[in-house]
Amino acid sequence: SDKEEGKRKKSKSKVDCCGFPLSIFFIVVNEFCERFSYYGMKAVLVLYFRYFLQWDDDLATTIYHTFVALCYLTPILGAIVADSWLGKFKTIVYLSVVYTIGQAILAVSAIHDITDLDHNGKPDSMAFHVALSMVGLSLIALGTGGIKPCVSAFGGDQFEDQQEKQRSTFFSIFYISINAGSLLSTLITPILRAQECGINSQQKCYPLAFGVPAVLMAVALVVFIMGSNMYTKAAPKGNIMLEVCRCIGFAIKNRFQHRSKRYPKREHWMDWANEKYDKLLIAQVKIVLKVLFLYIPLPMFWALFDQQGSRWTLQATTMDGNFGAFKVEPDQMQIVNPLLILAMVPLVDSVVYPLTKKCGLNFTPLRRMTVGMFMAGLAFIAAALLQIQIDKTLPTFPSASQSQVKFLNLENSVLPVTVDGATYSIQPFQACQTLSFPSVPIQMENTVTIAVGSRPPVTETLLKGERQTILLTSTGIKGRVSHSCSPLNNVLKGIFLTFPLNRNVLLTKRKAKIRCIVSTFLISNRMGQICEYSQSLGFGSSYTLLIPGDFSFGPECAKTIRPIEDIKPNTVHMAWQIPQYFLMTTGEVVFSVTGLEFSYSQAPSNMKSVLQAGWLLTVAVGNIIVLIVAEAGQLPDQWAEYVLFASLLICVCVIFSIMAYFYTYIDPMEIEAQFAEGGPQDKEEKSKNLSMTDVIPASEDKKSEVKQSRI
Repeated sequence: SDKEEGKRKKSKSKVDCCGFPLSIFFIVVNEFCERFSYYGMKAVLVLYFRYFLQWDDDLATTIYHTFVALCYLTPILGAIVADSWLGKFKTIVYLSVVYTIGQAILAVSAIHDITDLDHNGKPDSMAFHVALSMVGLSLIALGTGGIKPCVSAFGGDQFEDQQEKQRSTFFSIFYISINAGSLLSTLITPILRAQECGINSQQKCYPLAFGVPAVLMAVALVVFIMGSNMYTKAAPKGNIMLEVCRCIGFAIKNRFQHRSKRYPKREHWMDWANEKYDKLLIAQVKIVLKVLFLYIPLPMFWALFDQQGSRWTLQATTMDGNFGAFKVEPDQMQIVNPLLILAMVPLVDSVVYPLTKKCGLNFTPLRRMTVGMFMAGLAFIAAALLQIQIDKTLPTFPSASQSQVKFLNLENSVLPVTVDGATYSIQPFQACQTLSFPSVPIQMENTVTIAVGSRPPVTETLLKGERQTILLTSTGIKGRVSHSCSPLNNVLKGIFLTFPLNRNVLLTKRKAKIRCIVSTFLISNRMGQICEYSQSLGFGSSYTLLIPGDFSFGPECAKTIRPIEDIKPNTVHMAWQIPQYFLMTTGEVVFSVTGLEFSYSQAPSNMKSVLQAGWLLTVAVGNIIVLIVAEAGQLPDQWAEYVLFASLLICVCVIFSIMAYFYTYIDPMEIEAQFAEGGPQDKEEKSKNLSMTDVIPASEDKKSEVKQSRI
């Protein structure tokens, strides 16, 4: 015991508050700020990819899940570094510094004015922003994953052996801090993202949405370091994970070297490690491998679960978020998950499970996990049905080999337009229907021949994959605009538009100088005359606002401005996503929480971290599955992809249920006790008789211990 005591650095002064070490206050606050930082950044990440970096849905989804996968691969590295070299405290501090730097770099990468030299609202060097954001995300993945296995364990180190009750309470508080950070950040950062900010042009404020989490991570680091003198810091004791890997590696190597028939077979392939490793360790590895075998189907659940932050968020962008008293941003819908978790975890524990027990149903942990996987599959079926309804309301966008064009009449008279032999009559200050043109294989771009009235025809080049509006006057084609909220000035003298933050923009004749996402702006001239114009902008809508040539300031000035609807507002309400979130959260409660309890109860006392690492690895593999399906599947319709994922999970669910049927629950403590009580010969005999089919029921005391270790 003296040797073990020497491995621990005691704090200079151990201060208690209500029976709890004061040091846990710093750890809980650190975890709250770190989770706020991570989930806040993650909530708006896919929209940053989609609308700032201008990636398509598939690429945005791919990079998002690559990032999440890295976040769940790096905990293995963090655990090895902490247990073998640096210890938990130094690992948390060093990786938190890396984490904070990564958040700051990501926030800087979202500042469009850095490369917007021509002040048109678009970065001139998108490659710079992409490179910067990838560096930031890589550092974040290393930081958040590396400290993940260390913080909760470091908090447990602060308690003495006789403070078992206080330690259990700490883990409950720790779990609440995680959910509180997640809940608040998912609510706040989308609001910050929806703000308009910028120096030369106003854009969605991603720098603020990423900057606030960066500040919170810096606060987390400072708070954690402030408690340094109060912490109990356990010295590194060697990594059991590496020891397990060496034992497995030696067994495989030894078996391969003695594959001849003249060597007698052994009951289990791990028994080939008997020559070098202790038989108790080999028995414990057998138990771990038995559970890890059950983990093989689990990544499919996480492949569906983590799409709440990617595919489901992108789905919400095509829906109406107006709830009357308040408006919900697409990335804010993710808040439904933590809200439902906080409500459902106590409900399931205190009502559902006791009720099933009273009804005589043997709802074992593996059966619960099977039900959870099935519920997640139903959630994606619900998402597919909703997507079918959304698709009916969406505009038809051009494919990569098409272009679309709309003609806008700027004159107060009817203009006939002939396009490749087809004639259209465009009413005054109105736009014609959107026309689609397929590409010609020989040509690099799409070209059409256009004649306005009696004017000679001209050939126009249309960019493939884009929607364009061509401006027409009686004298012919006078320019183009992109589909956005673009005021077109048809007045001879220039006028000013005043946007939020009192920013004035001069509009020249028949040119769209800005892109805006505002519902109200002021029109003024150099004489001080002002006209206020408001336009109701629905979710997903796009308008072109035409200021006609007969515009004049006065009481009715706003009525002369002509709104041209390019894209209709979304009509399917975001509330229809709640059923799929409910099904997914129900699946999470009975799958994830039960899975952690099952892993803890079936793990040997010194190998619980090994199974925790294996559990986190299933999350990483699940996100890799999304990458494969998103890139290799290339399904034409999103609803079909949802059905594919649901079908895969239900098939895996059937396989898992069969594996669970043949699994025999064990109590690792009883097996370890058998080795501890017997002599050398008894131990050897027990090792030979120990097989993966041994039936050793788990004790009731162990079940209560498991519940305290969910975190």
